[in-house]
Amino acid sequence: MADVITPRATNYSQWYLDVVKQAGLADNSDVRGCMVIKPTGYALWEKMQRGLDRLFKDTGHVNAYFPLFIPLSYLAKEEQMAEGFAKECAVVTHYRLKAEPGKPLHVDPEAKLEEPLIVRPTSETIIWNTYKKWIQSYRDLPLLINQWANVVRWEMRTRLFLRTAEFLWQEGHTAHATAKEAEDETLQMVRVYQKFAEEFMAMPVLVGPKTEGQKFPGAVYTLCIEAMMQDGKALQAGTSHFLGQNFAKAFDVTFKDQNNKEEYAWATSWGVSTRLIGGLIMTHSDDNGLVLPPRLAPTHVVIVPLGKNDAERAPCIAAAEKLAAELRNLPRDEFFGYEPIAVKIDTMFDKQPGFRYAEYEVRGVPVRVEIGPKDIEKGACAVARRDVPGKDGKQFGIPLAGAAEYIHQLLRDIQSALYQRAQQRRDTRTVTAHTLDEFKDLFPDRDEHEDLPVEALKFVYAHWDGTRETEEWVQKHFKATIRCLPFDAPQEEGRCIFTGQPSKRQVVFARAY
Repeated sequence: MADVITPRATNYSQWYLDVVKQAGLADNSDVRGCMVIKPTGYALWEKMQRGLDRLFKDTGHVNAYFPLFIPLSYLAKEEQMAEGFAKECAVVTHYRLKAEPGKPLHVDPEAKLEEPLIVRPTSETIIWNTYKKWIQSYRDLPLLINQWANVVRWEMRTRLFLRTAEFLWQEGHTAHATAKEAEDETLQMVRVYQKFAEEFMAMPVLVGPKTEGQKFPGAVYTLCIEAMMQDGKALQAGTSHFLGQNFAKAFDVTFKDQNNKEEYAWATSWGVSTRLIGGLIMTHSDDNGLVLPPRLAPTHVVIVPLGKNDAERAPCIAAAEKLAAELRNLPRDEFFGYEPIAVKIDTMFDKQPGFRYAEYEVRGVPVRVEIGPKDIEKGACAVARRDVPGKDGKQFGIPLAGAAEYIHQLLRDIQSALYQRAQQRRDTRTVTAHTLDEFKDLFPDRDEHEDLPVEALKFVYAHWDGTRETEEWVQKHFKATIRCLPFDAPQEEGRCIFTGQPSKRQVVFARAY
């Protein structure tokens, strides 16, 4: 049997790591701060890739690839970016090692690079240096490029998927002839992320701009999606940046407009990463292990034939194979990414049924089908849904004739139920602080409240005076940050609860990953 998973209410951080490990998603690497994504975890990332890539291409984008290494001078050209990423950069200074008899392998001091290379923390600089060659006329615009890649940001405190020194992501980089086109793109792509989060991940999100203090280095403004995890903390799940003409000016990317006038191009960038896997885990999983929304599950259905001996098992296996074929042959549709339903038949008869069930439960397979000798006699099966553990989620006597259609609909029902449950959790744990005292009560110091339950943290709406000084004061004293200025939040004016100064609107505060 798998090791016991630490309950969420006991130690949420350890629960998360237990789920990652026992579901077979990832391991820590011997390289400090890096992770090994295991096949199950990578299969989940591939499903995310395919879903996102289709959404990108549906909005006119194409994929390309740019170098991993960026000359130091490129990063230095954009002042805000250089300042924002300076402490996170991995730097390559030599291009060769030296092996000498009797000495350890070491860096060849004579192989020093003329200019240090940065291992990309993000690709704006090298991409815009390339765009200078590609963009000459308004006819070359818009340029709508996406890249699937890895990046390195030298994090000191890491956690699998959520924050690692190296991670996988996509980064879109677009160039436009007008500011309006670029701003429309910025909004369009944050809405694409919202669609993916809500319709694929079953994870409701808030959408809106970041504050000036929280925006991406080098951006005019940043739009984001923010999700609530089960412990009440926020997770920034995706960002889309309007870059203005900052990078075009830094790299001298100009074009002749329709009036033959030379103009600087307008830019955007946008990205999500393997952090989404961490968000998926913390949105849906439970004390029994991983829970996955069917649209992203690498395996949708596991069929477990039963029986004490070969004679009893044979008809159960035959029924399992027939049901598996029926499931795989169902019409393909957008819900499943136009792919067949992924079915596995478990024939590990040397293990007890309870062990077999628990194995797929901890791995988050959305639907489990059990077919035993008594079921064969009745022409039926038992169907268990992962999102409702225990007896409440198990239906007996489902006729084998028609079981494929029943399961097909059940997968859709699970997807919807997971979203509704996450949305209800967020809605019931979103409150408004009208005074500083109310705010203090909502963000207690965990060091002084060791018995603080996981459910204590919330999303808190409050009036803020719009200054970075107040924002930083709140972060210092309450370890809470402004997650975003939600598009759909109340816009009424009021008074900042921290300073008493006029406030144009309420914003969302939370503790965050």
